[in-house]
Amino acid sequence: MMEIVEETELCFPQLLNSSCWKLKRSHTEAVLVYVLLSSIALLTTTLNLLVIISISYFKQLHTPTNLLLLSLAVADFLVGLLMSFQILLTDGCWFLSDHVCTLFGALEFIVSSGSVGTMVLISVDRYVAICDPLHYHIKITVRGVAICTCLCWAGSVLYNGLILKDNFKQPGRYNSCSGECVVLISYIAGVADLILTFIGPVAVIIVLYMRVFAVAVSQARAMRSHIIAITPQSAHSETLLAKKSELKAARILGVVVVVFLVCICPYFCSSLVDQNSLFSVTTVPIENWLFYFNSCLNPLIYAFCYPWFMKSVKLIVSCKILQPDSSEARIM
Repeated sequence: MMEIVEETELCFPQLLNSSCWKLKRSHTEAVLVYVLLSSIALLTTTLNLLVIISISYFKQLHTPTNLLLLSLAVADFLVGLLMSFQILLTDGCWFLSDHVCTLFGALEFIVSSGSVGTMVLISVDRYVAICDPLHYHIKITVRGVAICTCLCWAGSVLYNGLILKDNFKQPGRYNSCSGECVVLISYIAGVADLILTFIGPVAVIIVLYMRVFAVAVSQARAMRSHIIAITPQSAHSETLLAKKSELKAARILGVVVVVFLVCICPYFCSSLVDQNSLFSVTTVPIENWLFYFNSCLNPLIYAFCYPWFMKSVKLIVSCKILQPDSSEARIM
């Protein structure tokens, strides 16, 4: 009887000496975890797919800022798909090949780097829109944003491919038992990754948004007093007040950025404290799930703050986008 119990707790019962052990969970706990994660994954993929369709299809939404939101939605959509994979691993066992394991880990790294890079671009976009509104449409164009976004993702793929190259050469080399999925990067690469994908970008985001909100507050005061104050340090571009729509967009995207930082900080801070360059797909800590959950929150923020999102969703759900010239519809 004891042999049967032990075998049922192994990922691969036929490999008694090399198999990993399953996580011990009660039936009720396993069902709750599965339902919760499935709901979050489904909501994440569905909402972000609606954002992707909306911005891609409706021509009125083809603006530089919305292209950045599209890039973020693509990253969040991929996170939702990765979460779907993670749900299959709630018992702590990896049943796919070592090559798929390495690819899975690489996709997680690429998506996280792409998300951080997109957040930096969003901060730059809002900085120019608020602090240099006179030249915004000259400096920030749809073509320029598209190029920067493509470079961001290409750089993420190249960068993470380099730091994970040893895992691609020999997939599964760091697994301690059968049924485990582990990706490892060197200590130096781990420190560089922490600086390049967390400390550096977060510092840039914070500095830019501090400047954005400082200018936004001064402009709000100027509008109330009907006087545009020009300090000796102010640039000529600041003599022109930013549009109310730009200020509103800055506030909304500010919320997106703050929520993003709150969700990613525990993940990277744990890496900073532990000094651990080991990434295990089969044992995911709570800070990783918080990072995943952020991908579900972004489209919810759009739904409450952007009227165009709800309008486009109604057109998509009602299948009115199948009508001729529906892409020309007035959404904003």
